[in-house]
Amino acid sequence: MLQDKVVLITGAASGIGQATAELAANEGAKLLLTDVDAEAGEVLAEQLRAEGTQVVFVRGDVSIESDVAALIATAEQHYGALDCAVNNAGILGEAASIDTMSLKVWQRVIDINLTGVFLCVKHQLRWMKAQGHGAIVNIASGAGVIATPNMGAYCASKHGVLGITKTATQEVVKTGIRVNAVLPGSTRTPMVADSLKQSPEVEKMVLDSIPCGRFGEAVEVAQAIVWLCSDRASYVSGEAMLVDGGTVCR
Repeated sequence: MLQDKVVLITGAASGIGQATAELAANEGAKLLLTDVDAEAGEVLAEQLRAEGTQVVFVRGDVSIESDVAALIATAEQHYGALDCAVNNAGILGEAASIDTMSLKVWQRVIDINLTGVFLCVKHQLRWMKAQGHGAIVNIASGAGVIATPNMGAYCASKHGVLGITKTATQEVVKTGIRVNAVLPGSTRTPMVADSLKQSPEVEKMVLDSIPCGRFGEAVEVAQAIVWLCSDRASYVSGEAMLVDGGTVCR
């Protein structure tokens, strides 16, 4: 359970972030949510408050260090603690082969997916080391362990998230802080839905690549995230947990 634990979730306004917020709320957590989509974030926050959850929403861009620092300061001001952090904010970026990808596309994906996780972990660890405990879950992807053609920036960023996760684990494992990663497969979220709009053939191709024959649901990924945040995973650190319907292990 996450009863009375303060949980920070980035990219919380939709998809896996939203599902994680709702599940953590059901387990009694106090939430600090952030997203670049302030309107959707506030709607979610109001919904959860109406259900009895303590929630603070702050608009923020994880690729901007001052935004990340302000987010941690908000945790201190409102709750005086930060027990768990879920670094979920991310984008797919435009599909392109490496030799045709623009530097602008590459940089934007790296800024959000990789630099964003670095900045969040950096500031979260500073706070958690001072308080002597904490759990961080970084959201990577199955594309963090295998190649996906025409998704070079995304693959590189998610491979990098695993590198940050493993390194942070080794640096803080003796301090009472756990750092893990969850690697979702193809999951029905707004971000994935947008990418599948290209054509029916794209959706069929993705579905055919999933051994269990269906897309994952955001709440299924959220279950893994919340477990890793909780004391039920007290001896788990440095883990890269695939939640992908058996896709990568083929």
